[in-house]
Amino acid sequence: MTLAISTRLAPSLISLAAAASLALGGSTPVLAQDAVVATLPQDIHFEGPAGAVGIAVLYGDPKKAGMLSERVRIPAGFKIMPHWHGETRTAVVLSGTFYYANGDEWDESKFKAYPPGSFLIEPAKISHYAMAKDGEVVLQATSIGPSSTVRIEQAKK
Repeated sequence: MTLAISTRLAPSLISLAAAASLALGGSTPVLAQDAVVATLPQDIHFEGPAGAVGIAVLYGDPKKAGMLSERVRIPAGFKIMPHWHGETRTAVVLSGTFYYANGDEWDESKFKAYPPGSFLIEPAKISHYAMAKDGEVVLQATSIGPSSTVRIEQAKK
């Protein structure tokens, strides 16, 4: 079922939602942002050890409540072992082919290949793992913080 909202009523509903969010202790909603945040590609700098996943925070603070947007660079051949996040995340593959699967145990036979332009949603607390098998992968990830990651120990083989 689809519901239509009068365009005359929509601004009032948005204002009401923003006020409720602030009154309940939420962070300032994205709708109320008063400054444009724009970053050129050459100004995006990834943090992390050489040969490992690099993260560039584009907007927000992973340790605080509120909107968070990050670039994630995964080097060729790198394996992201099974884990889950405490928050729902969305991701868009910007470059490379991202191999991704759900589950608590590493199993490459479950991988599905996601080429550039692919969109994924990782619901909170859903175990998953990934790899950049064919070359470097760059993702754009968005969530509402604070951000958390829980690693899943793998059985010794």
